[in-house]
Amino acid sequence: MKKFILDLHVVERQLLHREYVLLKLTNPDAALPEMCPGQFAELRVDASKTTFLRRPISINFVDYERNEVWFLIRMIGDGTRALGLLREGDTLNAVLPLGNSFTMSGAQFPKVSDDASLLLVGGGVGTAPLLFLGSELKKRGYKPVFLLGARTAGDLLELEEFSKIGELFTTTEDGSQGERGFVVHHSVLQSRKFSWIYSCGPKPMMQAVAAYAAAAGRIPCEVSLENKMACGVGACLCCVENTKEGHKCVCKEGPVFNTEDLLWQN
Repeated sequence: MKKFILDLHVVERQLLHREYVLLKLTNPDAALPEMCPGQFAELRVDASKTTFLRRPISINFVDYERNEVWFLIRMIGDGTRALGLLREGDTLNAVLPLGNSFTMSGAQFPKVSDDASLLLVGGGVGTAPLLFLGSELKKRGYKPVFLLGARTAGDLLELEEFSKIGELFTTTEDGSQGERGFVVHHSVLQSRKFSWIYSCGPKPMMQAVAAYAAAAGRIPCEVSLENKMACGVGACLCCVENTKEGHKCVCKEGPVFNTEDLLWQN
């Protein structure tokens, strides 16, 4: 898929939480390029003297009617704090779309006519790419099921948007919303059968989801890895992941992998 370097304009900034900002941007010069769920962008940071590299940020959502792309930013360092402080009218330079995408079709993918049940599991800011994924699955006739986890209720993000797309379940570690505990402890995993699972979030969470998928009858399971990235195009090799086929660059050959191909599953 062709990559673009674009000067995007901020059309809206939403502070969702003390650490999380949602940026909605548009390309003022032309229609946004095609993007797929699971892909990401490398965002240039212009307002931080200590930040020299772009920041890899998942594509949260694409609204082609409004010509908008959304990025969910967690402000945890100088670079992401600078991104989170952008305001309406500011310009943000982005390289996109980068990486591969989640599976949504193919010979092995369950068909809508088979009453497929697709589970999307996210934790923290890792829920970001699942919104775009869920919306695209819905367009194809599927009814996605979201299972989102966080430490506390305030850390559960974009719940209204997720609930517009599919069935929504939540967990919090302190029990302030949804079921108490981690996502893999939610009762929906015992009461329902799923034909495909997607996940993004902290590595231990994704490993636990992968273990559940394997134990529940080797349900196909894809995860979006969040390894540290610098270049975004497979040149610097700082994001490599060990797989059954050797080391692969998460930014170029990922970030989406089938869990059966990852050695960390064992």
